[in-house]
Amino acid sequence: MRLNCGDICPKTGSYKIVNKDGKVINTIYVGEGETMPPTQISDCHYEWDN
Repeated sequence: MRLNCGDICPKTGSYKIVNKDGKVINTIYVGEGETMPPTQISDCHYEWDN
């Protein structure tokens, strides 16, 4: 599952922050229904980590 900043989190849990090269640069915890926060590096996205 790939999400971008501003998307609504579909499931509570940990999400990997992945850069454009596919490298995991961090992990965050987001609750269901919350808005995915902006990433600190451009061209990154979130992926479900559980």
